[in-house]
Amino acid sequence: MAYRETEHTRQRKAETRQRLLEAARQLVAEQGFAAATAAAVAQRSGVAAGTIYRHFPNKSELVAEVFRYATEHEIAQVKVASELGESASEHLHHAVHVFAQRALQGATLAYALIAEPVDPRVERERLKYRFAYAELFEDLIHSGIEAQEFSQQDTAVSAAALVGLLAEALVGPLSQRFRDQSRDSNTPDNPYLIEQLVTLSLRLLGANPSP
Repeated sequence: MAYRETEHTRQRKAETRQRLLEAARQLVAEQGFAAATAAAVAQRSGVAAGTIYRHFPNKSELVAEVFRYATEHEIAQVKVASELGESASEHLHHAVHVFAQRALQGATLAYALIAEPVDPRVERERLKYRFAYAELFEDLIHSGIEAQEFSQQDTAVSAAALVGLLAEALVGPLSQRFRDQSRDSNTPDNPYLIEQLVTLSLRLLGANPSP
């Protein structure tokens, strides 16, 4: 008789996989993707090293899955923020503010997601991550144009430009904190930088920078 997994077995496997992903995400948040080795993830998770390979065939697959896991959480936080306020300008203000604030407060993780050198498999996930943010911003821009808060423009181009603006403006501060491993990964944010990014973002779209 062919072996069939029970619901209990499937649940245990799912729980173990989730524990592995969370342990790997913690390691990345503390030291970057280079720290997420199979041995380190196994030790952090409290499982045998061989257990990892029952869920992920190699480190590349593990790191790519951790990248997806971490970015989905970050995008979800910005999505929630983008629904705050009444006007399109306020929605964008909150989205950009939370994007920048979370990046600066979790600098090591943010740098890992935005700019840390990674293998090609993870780089493909990084491109999807940027596209996901661009889609979120494109919806906000479209709403702002319809409400006549933003100037007429190509929403796809503007959304991609906005993602690039935020990434490039943050990569310097984030890389400095990433290199200084003596700092705690949860570092204070920079209110001036955040507000400058909000203002630049609104000006890019032809809006009043004070929603």
